[in-house]
Amino acid sequence: MSQKAHANEVANLVAVAPAWAHARGDVEAIALVGSWARQAARDDSDVDLVILTNDPPLYIKSEEWAADFGVVRFVETALWGPVTERRGVTESGLEIEFGIASPAWASTEPADSGTLRVASDGLRILYDRTGRLAKLVDLVASN
Repeated sequence: MSQKAHANEVANLVAVAPAWAHARGDVEAIALVGSWARQAARDDSDVDLVILTNDPPLYIKSEEWAADFGVVRFVETALWGPVTERRGVTESGLEIEFGIASPAWASTEPADSGTLRVASDGLRILYDRTGRLAKLVDLVASN
C-alpha cells in the first residue's frame, strides 16, 4: 500500500482515538508515538499507539476492542518492561502496535528512561484525561 493510502488510514485512526478513549472510563490517555508522530513515516512504517489504562488486562486478554481501530487480527504480543505490545493488522495490511500500560508509564516523578526515550522520539497526544501525557511532553521539551 502507498504512503498516501496509509496516511489516510492513519488519519482516520487518529480521528477515532479521542472519542474511543473518552467513551471508556478506564482509559486515561492515548498517544501516537514513533515515526507517524514525528511525521517521518515510510511506506513500511507501522503505527504505534500507547494506551494508558487503569485496566491493562482488558486490552491484553481480549481483542474485540481493536476492531474500532480497523484491526482484523492480532499477530503478536510481547512484553517490554511495563508495556505489553499487542501488534494488530488492518484489512489493508497496515500494522498497528498498541502499547498497553498503566498510567504510571507516563510518570514524571521520576520519569522512566524507556518512557523518556519513546516520548523524545515523537509523541502526539490524542487523548489525555488527566494531563499526565502533557506533563511528560513538557518534561521532554525542557531537557
